[in-house]
Amino acid sequence: MALRLTGAEQGCAQARDLVRRTLDDWSLGHCTADALTIVTELLANAVLHAARPTGGDGDIWLRLSLRRPAHLVCAVIDPSDSPPVYPHTSDPFDEHGRGLRIIDALSEHWGWTRRPPAGKTVWAMLRTDAPDTP
Repeated sequence: MALRLTGAEQGCAQARDLVRRTLDDWSLGHCTADALTIVTELLANAVLHAARPTGGDGDIWLRLSLRRPAHLVCAVIDPSDSPPVYPHTSDPFDEHGRGLRIIDALSEHWGWTRRPPAGKTVWAMLRTDAPDTP
């Protein structure tokens, strides 16, 4: 599944709605809360740090895919070559820099890859195993 963001606020709302519907269609409703949080943080970082200075944020894409038998990959593609910066501060009251910490806490793995000729993909993998029920 892929979605091109057409505007920061409207695009992020569309992305969250698409995540909900897609995970319901894929019978992964139990992953929705974590996936929504991760996608929101990935998109916020892309819009804030990677959108083209001309104001065009149409080059930001969201992709959801199933990998391996038990993983959901949430990926955001943006036009910036700059890698994501994991904050070194541990101050929980900092206004910025928590997004990648949240992604790190919710995902099994996360990372980024360059996209030739320009841009990058920042991704996070979530386990899709159904939660244990007592």
